Amino acid sequence: MAVKTIWQITHHPCGHQAKRDLSDRAADRRAGFAEWLSKQACTDCWRAAKEDDEQDKAAWLKAKRAEEQTESEAWSKRYRMPPLEGTERAVAWGVRCRHQVLAAAYTTLVLEGATSETEWEEIEEAARTVTRAGWWIDQRSSEPDDLTELLQAATEVDRPTENPHF
Repeated sequence: MAVKTIWQITHHPCGHQAKRDLSDRAADRRAGFAEWLSKQACTDCWRAAKEDDEQDKAAWLKAKRAEEQTESEAWSKRYRMPPLEGTERAVAWGVRCRHQVLAAAYTTLVLEGATSETEWEEIEEAARTVTRAGWWIDQRSSEPDDLTELLQAATEVDRPTENPHF
């Protein structure tokens, strides 16, 4: 008599039942796999749980981004950072990136490094001149030690001019 290939699985987490074809497994491994399957949620329940997890993750991420945005906007006002230029979406992202880049640089250069508060104020003033949101987005992964050089490399496109028609 041959070892059965079709197994009736009762999924204990959800109580659903399903027939499973286990013929793709070696005969001596089918019973163990069927037992393992019985301890898992059925496919439909697994998919539903995964969708819920993805929705929960999306909601968490949206809340986290909103919190970061609020914190970054408050920081920008506190340190008199000018508004950024770009699309609405780019500006919001750029504000967060500028905050993160400058905060990381301050920690590395001033708190942990040898940069004085006076030197930092010069760096901060140079940062105020860069108002293109895309520039800050592009620098989001930069090393804090590189900030001074990056600010010097910013072009006229990244900085506003007195005459917008120039």
